[in-house]
Amino acid sequence: MTSAPGFSTPLVLSGPLRSPRQMLADQEYGGHASIHDDSMAEKLGFRAGPIEGPTHFSLFPPLLERIFGRDWYERGCISSHYQNMVVEGEEVRAFAEMPAPGATRTKVWAQKADGTPVLEASASIGPDHGETLLEARMKALRPPEKLVILADLHVGMKGAEEERVRMDPDQNMGALYPFSLNQKLSVITENSPWYSGGDNPWGRPVVPLEMVSVLAEYSNRKAAFPVKGPAVGLFADQEIRMFDGPLFVGEDYVIRREIAALSESKRTESYWVRSRIYDSTGKRQVAEMLLNHATLKHSYAGYAEAAKG
Repeated sequence: MTSAPGFSTPLVLSGPLRSPRQMLADQEYGGHASIHDDSMAEKLGFRAGPIEGPTHFSLFPPLLERIFGRDWYERGCISSHYQNMVVEGEEVRAFAEMPAPGATRTKVWAQKADGTPVLEASASIGPDHGETLLEARMKALRPPEKLVILADLHVGMKGAEEERVRMDPDQNMGALYPFSLNQKLSVITENSPWYSGGDNPWGRPVVPLEMVSVLAEYSNRKAAFPVKGPAVGLFADQEIRMFDGPLFVGEDYVIRREIAALSESKRTESYWVRSRIYDSTGKRQVAEMLLNHATLKHSYAGYAEAAKG
């Protein structure tokens, strides 16, 4: 970590407090309202529908561009564990350790105005990222004892088909994300002209970091992973990695999905999906997302009885 000249004091870069907006109140998840719906969230024991985790990713590019420059957009990786939910009206701030000159990895995190942690993450530039935060977390996973909701999944299972996706400026991104990129940009916590115009190093509008998650999940139902339901899920861990980025608005991409891990906690069953994003030919990988879908056991009718069988 960088220190001040003449001192060993570590330095931290921070952004301003921001108020992220909740845009998923009308989200449909598996044919029913999602946890982002206030009434559904309250039924499950939460005080209100939370803001989706990757919304907070928009806080980091100003910090990571300052640290890594253009390389962040082309070869960057953020590997995040979500810690506490945020509801609309709460303020969040991003932090990043200042690494030593030439270092390709650092620690980043976000917290609420009162200091409550929101997420912790590693941030790095490739091709050698070292061990990311989620790679370390996956190594520590214990095999699940008995899965009910995810009983028909196995590690290595691939999606049913290749998925072709794109994100145009005014394209509604579907039931999971009932808004467009332009609608997101009107409320995004950290906007940039690079997201809507070509005045950047690549000459084309760039998909914002938080919207990479939207692009990657847009067609996920086509993978047809046999998850039992209805049951309500949330994002617990998420990694977005660029191999030959950035991703561009109005560009066609191919997505291939695979189950990377299965895990279980007292309250959840989780399936970790690796979504590889290729160019329109399907030959050159440009990005990848690893996402831990944590499914709430008590949201699945008859879970306790099924677990005994």
